[in-house]
Amino acid sequence: MSNRFKNAFDRVFRAASMVQAGKTPYKILHTDGLVSLRYYPPLAEFTIELDDLTIPVEQTRHRTPVVIVPPLAVNMLIYDLFPQRSLVRFLRAKGFEVYLIDWGIPTRKHSHYNLHTYVAELLPAYLNRVREHSGEQELSLHGWSLGGMFTLFYSALSQDQHIRNAIVVGSPVDSHASGVMGLMYQGVSNVADFVQKRTGFKLHDLKPVWFHSPGWANTIGFKLTNPIGSFKGYWELLVKLGDRDFVADHATTSAFLDRMVAYPGGIVQDAVVRLWITNQPSKGKIQIGDDVARLENVNASLFAIAGETDTLAMPDAVGKIQDHIRSEDVTFRVVPGGHMGILAGSKAPKASWLELADWLAERSD
Repeated sequence: MSNRFKNAFDRVFRAASMVQAGKTPYKILHTDGLVSLRYYPPLAEFTIELDDLTIPVEQTRHRTPVVIVPPLAVNMLIYDLFPQRSLVRFLRAKGFEVYLIDWGIPTRKHSHYNLHTYVAELLPAYLNRVREHSGEQELSLHGWSLGGMFTLFYSALSQDQHIRNAIVVGSPVDSHASGVMGLMYQGVSNVADFVQKRTGFKLHDLKPVWFHSPGWANTIGFKLTNPIGSFKGYWELLVKLGDRDFVADHATTSAFLDRMVAYPGGIVQDAVVRLWITNQPSKGKIQIGDDVARLENVNASLFAIAGETDTLAMPDAVGKIQDHIRSEDVTFRVVPGGHMGILAGSKAPKASWLELADWLAERSD
C-alpha cells in the first residue's frame, strides 16, 4: 500500500520528476522568438536500446540530413518520448544528421499565421538554415500529421528539386475518406456550400483571431478522438498504481498529451476550408495564399505510413497521395496503431522505424 500511495503522490504532485521524455541532447541553431531549429549532435554511446533491441550506433554518417517537420498543436516531446523509444535518438544512431523545426507556442498575436506562413515562408527559411549548417543541399523531410501535409505542400509549391526523400506519417490527402470523420467533413462541406450559395458568406471573410484554438482545447479534442482509450489509460493507472515503471510511463505519455499548444486562427481557417470542406488535396492541388500547390510537382522518393486504427487519417485517406505525385519511387505501408501510435507508440519501432531507416539509408548517400 505504501508504494501505491507514494506513486499516487508523485504522479499527482511530482509528475515532472517522473517524465522520461526529452532526454536526448540537442542544440538550438536559430530562433526567431517563436520558431526554432534544433540539431541533434552525434551520440556519445556505442549502442542504444530500442525497446527490447540493442542497436549499434553507426560511426559513419549518411550524406543527406533528415529534417523533422512536426505538426502544429503538439509539443516536441513526442519525438523523444522515452529513452528506449525516441525517434530522434534512433535516427541519430542509424547514422543520420537530424534536425527538427520546433514551431513553438503561438499566441493570439500569431493568429494571422496561415498555410502560406508555414509552407511558403517559415519552412523554406528554416530549410535554408539546415543547408547552411550541414553543407548539404539535398534533404530528407519527415512529417507526421499536418507536418506531412506541410512537407507535401512545400515540395509541390516550391518545386524544390533538392528534397530527395519525403516521409509522411498519418497525413490525410483525402480527408473525406477517413470513415466517420470523413462523413462529418462531408456534412460540413454540404452545409457550407448551401450557406455560401444562399448568402455568399465564406469563412475567410472572418478575422483569423476568431478561430484561434488554445492548447487546452486541442488537448481535449485529441483525447475525444479516442475517448475509450483515454478512459482506459486512467483506469489502468489506478489498477497498476503499485507499478512504478507503469506510473512513470503514464506520466511521460501524459506530458505530451496534456501539453498541446495553440493553433493559429489562420491555420484553422485554411484547414477547415481547404482540407475539410473543399478537400482540395484529394483533387491533387491546394491553394496556398494566392498560389496553387500541385501535388504532381512532388517527385521525391516517398515513404507514406498509415495507421490501421487511425480515425483521423485512415489508410484510404493517406494512400490517396499515390494517385497524385510524380515520383516513381513510392512505398506505402499500413501499420498497427492510431494517430499517435504510428509515430511513437510501443509497436512503432518494429512496425515502421527499422524499415524506414533501411529505406532512407539506401536513398541518402
